[in-house]
Amino acid sequence: MAFRLRTIEFTADGRRIVRDRDVETASLTIGRSAENDIHLPDLAVEPAHATLEDRGGGELYAAAAGTLGFAVDGRTVRAAEIDGGKGAELRFGSYRIAVSLDTDRTPLLTIEQAEGMTDELDEKRGFSLAGLLPGKRPMSWLLALLVAGLFLALPIASSLMRDPARKQTVAGDASWSTGKLSLAHHALEGSCESCHVRPFEAVRDETCQSCHKDVHGHAPGARLAVAMGEPPMGGKLLRSVAHAFGKPGPGACTDCHTEHEGPTRMEPARQAMCADCHGTLDRRLPDTRLGNAADFGKLHPQFSPAVAGSAKRVSLDTDPREDPGFAFSHKLHLDKLGGVARMAASIGAERDYGSSGLVCANCHRPSEDGVRFGKVDMERDCEGCHSLAYDRVGGIFRRLRHGDVDQMVADLSVARAENPVVTGRRRPGRYAAQGAYYADFRRPASGMGLARRALSRDGICGECHAPDFSGGRMSVMPVSQVTRYMAHGWFDHKPHKQESCTSCHVAEKSASSSDLLLPGIAQCRACHLGETASAAKVPSSCAMCHSFHPTGQAPMSAWNKKL
Repeated sequence: MAFRLRTIEFTADGRRIVRDRDVETASLTIGRSAENDIHLPDLAVEPAHATLEDRGGGELYAAAAGTLGFAVDGRTVRAAEIDGGKGAELRFGSYRIAVSLDTDRTPLLTIEQAEGMTDELDEKRGFSLAGLLPGKRPMSWLLALLVAGLFLALPIASSLMRDPARKQTVAGDASWSTGKLSLAHHALEGSCESCHVRPFEAVRDETCQSCHKDVHGHAPGARLAVAMGEPPMGGKLLRSVAHAFGKPGPGACTDCHTEHEGPTRMEPARQAMCADCHGTLDRRLPDTRLGNAADFGKLHPQFSPAVAGSAKRVSLDTDPREDPGFAFSHKLHLDKLGGVARMAASIGAERDYGSSGLVCANCHRPSEDGVRFGKVDMERDCEGCHSLAYDRVGGIFRRLRHGDVDQMVADLSVARAENPVVTGRRRPGRYAAQGAYYADFRRPASGMGLARRALSRDGICGECHAPDFSGGRMSVMPVSQVTRYMAHGWFDHKPHKQESCTSCHVAEKSASSSDLLLPGIAQCRACHLGETASAAKVPSSCAMCHSFHPTGQAPMSAWNKKL
């Protein structure tokens, strides 16, 4: 079922406008509210005044929906049956609705405001203030000029005539602000000149860098412009207009950092922003050493850490080795059935060792912020098993000072060879009666001889360190403990504390200190995929690991968690 609504209106010069529309419904609503099928904007009409139902065969039924009735052919009623073939006229306030059937037997409702009521309203307007005011067009021009004067001309004149030396402010400039400053810049509220140095000129990079002195650009400006590629024709036009008004770029601070967005923190860059350049970087910068990267799960190069003993970063795909300057076997120390495990169990609570042997946490201790792990310390982490005691005076043991070879030579020069240090507790290696260390300290020898034997392969120092006798001076090869292998990426151990160390670092199979126990990208992708990956345990954007500004610090997303 459907109704055909025909609305008749008149223009200011008396022309008649007729509009038809069909409404597919079995019942129409009539009232002053705009949601009604027939909207009659008259205060004499209730918001929901009446309903009109099509009962088929040209028969209609009208009924009041509120407290007021309506007129049917001059009679006020609350309900009425209407024969569409004969027609009828309904009256609601100043509106009349003529009911009939169209040629296709569709109920036709012709809606028109009564002429007498229109004239009556015009007469009433003559006694109102509206008759004394100018028309809408003159008032619009007047208000436009008033707004331009107060909010444009006045601030411009104030800016041109003020004395910056006296720190005079610009009158009316608050009306130009598009919003509150961010949390980082909230202290600059009311001091627009701190950033907007010149009127009608965009904030310059040098203005930002006057405060942010330690923030470096993502790349040299000229190289960054090439990496971004040429903008389309429309983009070139917009860029030229922006440059005409003093906007720097491309690669300007304001390209990414927008202010007056309210007291919030800046959101990390979206993956698409990075992929615009890095997804096809080798096409625009053929000499780049960076691999293309657009999505961590689909397009990202293998990790390339800076390993000890190498002058440049090396891809993990090449199975790189490092030279830390000392000998160590993770496999030996983590073997649950080996001698180290039995030794750790015998020492027990004295060093917080468990009954099943050593675990990673016995030697590798997290930094204070939980992000990385600190360097292994000999006295704290190793001496529980690898004793540096070389003499005993009464009940006091004398120990070598780790890391100071000159002091070791001086201490052993006055060592009493007749009092070797032997305890009843067995230790790994050959530090027992008739063992190598016992013999070294027991047989008569000069202090220099004791020091050489300590630095030898079978000595207490040579067990881990490589001796260096160059230049006629006893020493050991330098030791390097790398705490951050990938300076261009960020990794935080704290969010991964639910994982075991060996789920990423295969230490229990490493028999050499030259093994690089870093997980490759495939291991990370077991949990981390691109920003838009629906199957990822952790959808990961570029900003999760990389900072736009190469400062060697955490990316912005990591810093936001600490603020």
